[in-house]
Amino acid sequence: MKNKPFALLPRLRAKSCAMIVCGSAFLAFGLYQVHSLSGVTEGGVLGLTLLLEHWWDISPSISGGLLNLLCYAVGWKLLGRSFLAYSLVATAAFSVSYGFWECFEPLWPQLADMPLAAAVLGALFVGIGTGVCVRAGGAVSGDDALAMSLAHVTRINLKWIYLTSDVVVLVLSLSYIPPQRIAYSLLTVVLSGQVIGMMQKIRRPA
Repeated sequence: MKNKPFALLPRLRAKSCAMIVCGSAFLAFGLYQVHSLSGVTEGGVLGLTLLLEHWWDISPSISGGLLNLLCYAVGWKLLGRSFLAYSLVATAAFSVSYGFWECFEPLWPQLADMPLAAAVLGALFVGIGTGVCVRAGGAVSGDDALAMSLAHVTRINLKWIYLTSDVVVLVLSLSYIPPQRIAYSLLTVVLSGQVIGMMQKIRRPA
């Protein structure tokens, strides 16, 4: 009976947690070194953190965690305890990692003049980092939780909700990013989604 309350807690695998921490750190590195410095943004929560950073100087290490927690609070009943627990690990790892990367100078400041290269490189960081987290059983962004909740309530296909959230954030980002850069941002959103999809098709070793 003494252990009964702990039975409600999900059992997290150390290997999965390690994958999520690495994936989150990789994503945070790309978001800081590429997206935040090149004028090529992302959609969803990631793009919203960059918007908040530009207008109100709120670091993504803070806004990312708060926005994700809000999304998880909306959809926790649909996700299950394990997914939610792994996602919280990913959120914490992302926030800590982004704050750490901010302590260093930009590695590729020239990307500010190379939007196409920034779009492709940024998509790889986002796609691989997010893909690793999803394969490990969690999500570094609250987009998944919010999208699943909205799909459940509205009965709209999940992919259209993802696309709508990305487009809304990109439209808002026009307040500080020129239309030409938004076009590159749309490219990086599409490419990162394809990378995530490809990673989910990779067979796990037996």
